[in-house]
Amino acid sequence: MTENKKLDQLAIDAIRVLTAESVQKAKSGHPGMALGSAALAYEIWANQMKFNPRDPRWMNRDRFVLSAGHASMLLYALLYLFDYGLTLDDLKSFRQWESKTPGHPEFGHTAGVEATTGPLGQGLSMAVGMALAQAHMAARFNKPGFDLFDHYVYVLSGDGCMMEGLTGEAASLAGTMKLGRLIVFYDDNNISIEGDTDVSFTEDVGKRHEAYGWQVIHVADGNDRTAIAQAIAEAKSDLSRPTMIIVKTAIGYGSPLAGDAKTHGEPLGEDNVAKTKEMAGWPGKSPFDVPAELLEYLKAKTAGIARSQEDWQQLRQAYAKAYPEDAARLDDCLDGTLLDLMNDEAFWSFSGAQATRATSGTCLNRLAERLPNLIGGSADLAPSTKTVIKDGGWLSADHYEGINIHFGVREHAMAAVSNGIALYGGLRPFCATFFVFSDYMKGAMRLSALMKLPVIYVLTHDSIGVGEDGPTHEPIEHLAALRATPDMTVFRPADGKETAAGYVLALQNQGPTCLVLTRQNLPTLDGTGPEALKGGYVLQDAADPDLILMASGSEVELTLQAAAVLSNDGIKSRVVSMPSMEVFEKQPQAYKESVLPDRLRKRLAVEAGTTMPWYRYIGLDGKVIGIDHFGASAPAATLFEQFGFTVENLVAEAKVLLAED
Repeated sequence: MTENKKLDQLAIDAIRVLTAESVQKAKSGHPGMALGSAALAYEIWANQMKFNPRDPRWMNRDRFVLSAGHASMLLYALLYLFDYGLTLDDLKSFRQWESKTPGHPEFGHTAGVEATTGPLGQGLSMAVGMALAQAHMAARFNKPGFDLFDHYVYVLSGDGCMMEGLTGEAASLAGTMKLGRLIVFYDDNNISIEGDTDVSFTEDVGKRHEAYGWQVIHVADGNDRTAIAQAIAEAKSDLSRPTMIIVKTAIGYGSPLAGDAKTHGEPLGEDNVAKTKEMAGWPGKSPFDVPAELLEYLKAKTAGIARSQEDWQQLRQAYAKAYPEDAARLDDCLDGTLLDLMNDEAFWSFSGAQATRATSGTCLNRLAERLPNLIGGSADLAPSTKTVIKDGGWLSADHYEGINIHFGVREHAMAAVSNGIALYGGLRPFCATFFVFSDYMKGAMRLSALMKLPVIYVLTHDSIGVGEDGPTHEPIEHLAALRATPDMTVFRPADGKETAAGYVLALQNQGPTCLVLTRQNLPTLDGTGPEALKGGYVLQDAADPDLILMASGSEVELTLQAAAVLSNDGIKSRVVSMPSMEVFEKQPQAYKESVLPDRLRKRLAVEAGTTMPWYRYIGLDGKVIGIDHFGASAPAATLFEQFGFTVENLVAEAKVLLAED
């Protein structure tokens, strides 16, 4: 439709006024960046992006990620003006209980929000994952004349995002992968909470990104929409590298407090809100009064933008006729149907002694044969984590169709990029590293859980079994930390069949799954298998047992051996394998009682990690054999012996328990 400069400016003013009024009504929020970048954001939404508010998950839509999530009112104002279903009442309830407009954008909570952001740098890094997914899907499915995947990923970031080390990792990977459909806007207003950024941040961000392999474009005035449009056109003319557009803005622009650091995270104040409206010549007569003429103009503009999906649907129908096999494979990727593995005997088949990292590698390769959209990799540890999919090819700037990803030594970015791939849709991502390095990934892993993304985390070298590498590489507190994360499922299998159960669970799970795996070999045990999908189960029982021995992972074998010795001494034991406490807790109370009956109070839990998680199961009459200190450098067998993980110690501790009143 024909642009109306007067109404376009009114729309920009509306973003600023609605932001100022919403933050003021909530008495909290971050108006500064939203006011400063209003013109920039409006240009992207009104004239650059393709989207459809009636179908927010349309596959070939352009993505807009607000990496500087504290400027959430900017996004909510856009979603309101562009007809995503937000109402003025939603804006009035900004930051309030059960509002659709929470303090930071939340994926799955508000239509049109592409990712949960707020922790700075996460949004930009997830956007790298989205751009990587786009490149992969385009390489697999686009054909001459049929560009099914040709959209862009736009990011709005700020000074804080540029300071975070995470974005350095992600930007380096994006440059290496030459993700030309990633366009990042850096709202350069030189202000952070503590004042002028010169106190802590004086580097040349543009030169840094040029060194990463990015195209860098400068826009001198964030209110110059013509210059912004020209910069975007220049970005799109070079698809051989990602683009950073550095836009100079003034925080709090359009208000009496423009340029003041206070506008970063404080309401403007009633008087300054009124003056902001006066300075803009705002026609509204009362708070949240948006001219009907503007809404009609934007409704018509939005309808025009949405027609791009109709064109795409026609293209996809023609594609299905021209390339039926590829269209069927694409449908398999997009339909979300769960893979039925329960009766797939080959998937569950394991024998002999193997490390669970090795059985995990077997599972991954078996899955790749059955699952067309599996994709992932490791933080430069694939040979050790056993996460190479044979014949899957390596994804690179020259071979985007590969399904193995070299993430490099970038654990945090790896997790964030995996989140972005999961958010993109149509792909099932996994990522891998040593368990101890989940420390580096925690911020992104927490967002996986918060967004309930089905990312599979393959975390190997799970305990003091790492051995000679010593305490720096031996995870001790990590199981407790991940188990304490809401909506995170931690699964520590005892053998190959339990590992297979972990992968089945991960595919079923509405959220992330951590598969915690050994370096050392473990035997294939009798009685393991699909029962592990309940999280905890009776692996070996005795009539009228005297005590319960329970464990996860490599220590399950130890409890079975201890049970055999105790049996020779006339002591009857029930052995419980507990690969996942989270899954066990979701079982019906009757089932949990059948596994851990209240009457059986003598309980010994064994795990090569901190003891804390097990106290919920041992009660007042039980004991945990674990490690509440750091490890040491020595062969694994020596460490297990020195730290009490022996049959002899388990038997002795069990007898002490039984001797107590």
